[in-house]
Amino acid sequence: MSRTVLVAGAGPAGLMLAGELALAGVDTVVLERRAEPDTRSRGMAVHGRTLEAFAQRGLADGVRENGFVWPRTPFALMWLDLDTVDDRDHTIAYPQWRTEQLLEQRANELGADIRRGHEIVACHQDETSVTVEVRGPDGEYQLTGAYLVGCDGAESIVRESAGISFEAAGIPHYGMFADIPPAEGLHDSFTAGLHPTGMAAAMPIEAGTLRLMAIELDVQPPDDGPATADELRAMVTRITGSCPDLSEVRWVQRFGGYTRLADRYREGRIFVAGDAAHVLFISGTQGLNAGIQDVLNLGWKLAADINGWAPPGLLDTYHAERHPVGQRICTHARAVLALLHESAGRMRPMRTLFNDFLRFEEVNRHLLQLPTAADYPSEHPNPLVGKRVSPVPDVHSALRNGRGLLVDPDGTASVAGWTDRVDVLRCQPQEGLAEGLLLVRPDGYVAHADESGSDPDALRLALTTWFGEPAGVS
Repeated sequence: MSRTVLVAGAGPAGLMLAGELALAGVDTVVLERRAEPDTRSRGMAVHGRTLEAFAQRGLADGVRENGFVWPRTPFALMWLDLDTVDDRDHTIAYPQWRTEQLLEQRANELGADIRRGHEIVACHQDETSVTVEVRGPDGEYQLTGAYLVGCDGAESIVRESAGISFEAAGIPHYGMFADIPPAEGLHDSFTAGLHPTGMAAAMPIEAGTLRLMAIELDVQPPDDGPATADELRAMVTRITGSCPDLSEVRWVQRFGGYTRLADRYREGRIFVAGDAAHVLFISGTQGLNAGIQDVLNLGWKLAADINGWAPPGLLDTYHAERHPVGQRICTHARAVLALLHESAGRMRPMRTLFNDFLRFEEVNRHLLQLPTAADYPSEHPNPLVGKRVSPVPDVHSALRNGRGLLVDPDGTASVAGWTDRVDVLRCQPQEGLAEGLLLVRPDGYVAHADESGSDPDALRLALTTWFGEPAGVS
């Protein structure tokens, strides 16, 4: 069987996946139709939990140095109280093109083969491989790999070729983004307004640049050529009745349509992730961040299979764990759109009621965590299992090589037989880290917890469940 994984798309999800696979020694080819990286992008931010994932791979410092925490976070333009959560649930302004630059550099350093100007036009699979038809600068060619992951966006050719359905639901919307310098009537902080037919907002994304956003509801975006500044001015005027000075528009783009979710994330040897798996309303910057979390979950599992130690059914846990997250964030997106829908005042009573709910800390906390927190189902009696490990620097540093990790404060547990895929961190109890024994998956999720550290059989079962049979056992 081929040891190569093919990845369609060099957006954040595709590039993160390429780095994860290359980190595990898996030959990875990324096929991207764009000849050059974008220097403007729709995605504007990373979540605190995405920053945790980056910290696990030594990538967080650049984001922290060049980004900043958004001072306000809305739910359907109702402002949430950030004091109810910690840094894990904050949003950091950091443009998507910078995220792509960061992840592409890492993937290249680890040896991934990133081919720009190479577009997948068809693909088919059999029991042992996937073959893609590629159109490149020098003509068409075929490429075969063990698996193919579609990170190629809402119009994914990979998803369509695999026969994975992508049904539309909820309220459609027609939106436009533009990057502008600070303008009269717009402030250097998050400002937004809701109007009978839509909304308009402006927010800082980097020094000297505001992101202007306008959205009309119950309208599909047109498909008649590139977006223009005049189109944006007309939309803002329709929504608000006036338009700020937009004499300098540095970049403008459309977005919108329906919320969509793939009915399954796997079909044989083909997987989907990111926007190929879910298309969301932009509230909460969910798309980019959900895609990063998708491939963080999938990457180590594909690598385990390629490297020959994956336990039975490991690849199926990708859909089992991530599809419910996709359902939840799609529900969040549809709820936001419904609450923004002010036509004939139908939702105003509901918005009034929601504003009353926001006086309660628990409601604020739930809404702030809803788009970002992802606990995976587990029947383990310890509630830590299925949750991301606490963001402790020693643990993050120990996860940088993309292997499993046994956190053992007492130094008495053993991973003999799994030392080729699981490391051991002997550390003293410290603030933020649960007491006792923790087995952590390469994606940072807890696979086993034992406060007393006195059950070696349970540890062995967890190691076998997630990391396969020990070396030397066939």
